[in-house]
Order: sequence, then C-alpha cells, then structure tokens
Amino acid sequence: MMLRSLLSLTLGLEAILLARTLVLIAMIPPLVEMLPGAMSFTRPAPTQRTQRPSGHDIALSLGSSWIFALAGAVVIQADGLGLTRLIHEPGSPWWLAPLEFVAVLLLQDTLFYGLHRLMHHRLCYRWLHQGHHHSRHPTGWTAFAFDAGEGLLQAGFLVGVVFLIPLQSATLLALLLTMSAWAVVNHLDPVQQSGAPRSEWLGRWLIGPTHHGLHHLRPGRNYGLYFTFWDRICGTVEPSA
Repeated sequence: MMLRSLLSLTLGLEAILLARTLVLIAMIPPLVEMLPGAMSFTRPAPTQRTQRPSGHDIALSLGSSWIFALAGAVVIQADGLGLTRLIHEPGSPWWLAPLEFVAVLLLQDTLFYGLHRLMHHRLCYRWLHQGHHHSRHPTGWTAFAFDAGEGLLQAGFLVGVVFLIPLQSATLLALLLTMSAWAVVNHLDPVQQSGAPRSEWLGRWLIGPTHHGLHHLRPGRNYGLYFTFWDRICGTVEPSA
C-alpha cells in the first residue's frame, strides 16, 4: 500500500513539475523584461547569443524531474508519518517565515558553491555535471537539465532541509517557487535585454543571467547560485561580470 501511494504521489508530482517548467519558461522572460535592468543585472555577457533549447537539455530536464518528483513523494509520505520537521500549525511569529526563507537560501547558496566547484573537478565533472554544460548558451530548459548524480544531490538538499530544519510549510513552498524561478532567470539570454537600463547594485550582489551566462561560457568562474559573495571571497568571480 505504501509503495503504491509513493508511486501515485511521484506520478502526480511529475505532472506538477512538468507544468511548473512549462509555465515558468513561458512566463518569466516577458515578466522580467518589464523590470528595467533586472534580467541581466549588469551588462550583457560578451559573445552571448539567443539560443533555441536543445533536445539534449529538454530530455535531461524531463529525466531529472523524476528524481525531484520521487524526492517530493518521499517527503510527503514521511511528513504524514510525522518524521519531518515541517510546521503546519499557524501561530508562529510574523518574522519567522522571512527569517527561515533567507536562512535556507543562504545555506543552499553556501553548500552549492562548494558542491559546484567539486562537480567541476576532473574526476567528478563527467559523471555529475557535464550534462548541464552541454549548451554553452543556456535556455530556460537548461535550468533543470541535470545528470542523475547532480539531480540526486540537488534533491537531497531539499530532503535534508525538511528532515533537519524546523520550517513552516508555507516557507517551504515559497522556497521551492523562488528556487525554480531564479533558476530559469539565471539561464535566460542577457542579449535580449542589452538595451535595458542596468542595475549595478543588483549585479554586484545577486546572480542573474549575465553572471551565470559567463559561467557557461567560461566554466572555471562564477560558481555561485544566488549571491556573488562566495565568488568574490574565493576569487572565482569573472572580472567582466
């Protein structure tokens, strides 16, 4: 019975994840374009160009979504058994949700920076990260295009969070939406916004299409996920970012 429930949950979550991907890829570019300078954050990445999604990225994205669907199904079942640290009851102080939100983003950004550098090591790259770099000029589909090993690591972080960190369920949903949307934004084409006013402050501290687009062009630089400070502290920021 539990296995059948897990399978049903996985199938349902897979459908939700597919719908999420299609909606975000369709809606985020025009929405971000309405925010002056927010899409590229700084100047457009040099030699970047508009690119249609590759079949490789689409296939890898669809494949890795099953990993996240299974992880989500495991979390839902475990939560039903009272094994997670998710908080569903109302009554928490108003400031707790934003504090949880920022704390988890900072934790993920820190862990991802180290993991990202490790995945680029010659002994790990082929098995964990090469698929994501198949396209030097990424698209929204590239945001979710992970090799199986990387997909397991990414999903493992989210599973670990709900088992180890007290977190309101609403905060978890906000985090999942933010992570998904930010991933798509980071893989958009900065060239399309080359005429938009720039925000130098955003570009200095937050990662967007220009910063991450340069990573796909020059993989030895710009390893961060949301914020640029680890790249700056560790000397891996691309000077032209």
